[in-house]
Amino acid sequence: MKASFNVAEDGGGSYRLLAILRWVMVIIFVSFGMQKFTLQSAQGIAQFISNSPFISWLSLFGLRGEAYFLGVVEFAIAALLAAGAFSPILSALGSLMGVVTFAITWSFFFTTPGVVIWSLSTDPMAWNLTGEFLFKDIVLLSVCAVLFLASLPQSLRKSRTA
Repeated sequence: MKASFNVAEDGGGSYRLLAILRWVMVIIFVSFGMQKFTLQSAQGIAQFISNSPFISWLSLFGLRGEAYFLGVVEFAIAALLAAGAFSPILSALGSLMGVVTFAITWSFFFTTPGVVIWSLSTDPMAWNLTGEFLFKDIVLLSVCAVLFLASLPQSLRKSRTA
């Protein structure tokens, strides 16, 4: 039996509705990618990049270069997700890249100094506006994870009916 990857647009029932998530993520990645080509965005993400154990190496490209690099990656993810409506492998690849992207940006919540203040007081975890901005990435990571898992062949997914 040959295992084949899946595309939400080819599915039925509630599975087909996952196509909405795909196109929302395409729009999000295109808009995030476009922002990376502005000076304001490049300056805004510099603090995250410089403190990240995962992508601090991007600073080798300079302030604008690191933002351009990320913008191109985000455009590539958007293109893979869009092409994934027709190609299940591209759907899986684009959504997996989205998971990695948002896992890295979610890590900024913990690696950027001053974003979160941990305490034993009545407010054990408080974050500033930057923290609130980053906190949304856990939802976007989850959307990409759902798209990735839905793209996998059923033989690779564990069945809940045993």
